[in-house]
Amino acid sequence: MKIQPDIIGVQSIGSYGPDWIGVAGEKITSSVVIGSRGERFAWNCKRFEELEAGHFAQLAALDPELVIFGSGQTIRFPPGHWIKALIEKQIGIETMDTQAACRTYNVLAGEGRTVLVALLMEST
Repeated sequence: MKIQPDIIGVQSIGSYGPDWIGVAGEKITSSVVIGSRGERFAWNCKRFEELEAGHFAQLAALDPELVIFGSGQTIRFPPGHWIKALIEKQIGIETMDTQAACRTYNVLAGEGRTVLVALLMEST
């Protein structure tokens, strides 16, 4: 699906499919973190079952206002002990499927919010 957002002054997700996203004309097929302050780095996990508290502590260390967790093609909520670092720093976290996370990130980043989206792209 092609997303046609208004032009925004931050890094945005321009398109997505079931197991990929497009950012600045590049097709990304592995798990990734994207931030409204220009952050973009590989998120070292290939399956939901590989996630652990350290993955979310890495996000908390960046001090966003909000983390959007795109859990893949289905919604799967991280257990409390995984997101403890976010809770302790009073950083909000929202969980949704990856495609909804892409759309939500674009809206919030376009509004000037300090937001990170952590997208799980599961390898089959």
